[in-house]
Amino acid sequence: MDDELETLGWYHLGLSRHTAEALLLSNGTDGSYLLRNSNEGPGCFALSVRAKDSVKHFHVTRTSNGYTFGFNEFPSLQDFVKHFANQPLLGSDTGTLIVLKVPYPLRVEEPSIYESVRVHTAMQTGRTEKDLVANAPSLGTKEGYLVKQGAIIKNWKQRWFTLNRYELKYFKDKMLDEPIRTLDLTACSAVQFDYTQDRVNCFCLVFPERIFYLCAKTGVEADEWIKILQWKLVSCLIICRLATMQAYHLVLSP
Repeated sequence: MDDELETLGWYHLGLSRHTAEALLLSNGTDGSYLLRNSNEGPGCFALSVRAKDSVKHFHVTRTSNGYTFGFNEFPSLQDFVKHFANQPLLGSDTGTLIVLKVPYPLRVEEPSIYESVRVHTAMQTGRTEKDLVANAPSLGTKEGYLVKQGAIIKNWKQRWFTLNRYELKYFKDKMLDEPIRTLDLTACSAVQFDYTQDRVNCFCLVFPERIFYLCAKTGVEADEWIKILQWKLVSCLIICRLATMQAYHLVLSP
């Protein structure tokens, strides 16, 4: 069953409830769905599904025999999706019926130029540009001022940060075009709150050669940066594992 999760193109391991809602409402359609981990513990998942102008979340639990949903048990997640593609889910007390139609892909295709960002969703589901929401925010990017600790002289300076694809760039000022440095998130091993510095709202990015310490103005802002960066790291990991598995199968195929 672990192998099945690794091969699912719509399993968003580290995605939060809030971000799942934002993605599905911004770029999903009625019946778009994704699977993510639940906060209730190991083997607990949440199926997030868009139902018109809202997102419903359903508990799915992994057992020794498969996956349970309510009183139903399925041998695999594919069987689960196939069942509810024909048998609607009951979305709420109001009796909203939801059918699983379109998986929201993990492997998102983000624009390479930050200024031209229009949407965050992938084109790989067969949807064309006309199907996308023209004014949808790009959930895969973020920008803002953070205070960064220096590498040699441990002073703190405000820098303008932009996150696009798997690159985190920081600039001396927002109006400048050339970044001071570009951090490759595929080489980052962890992003987390940090309490070792004599400052509040701090978090750190762990790289092999250095730990970068950053501070936001508020705890909410720091949490937003941490969540989207952690999501990027999880996406990097899963995509790399998928690529490895695909290469392995290609080698074994006749």
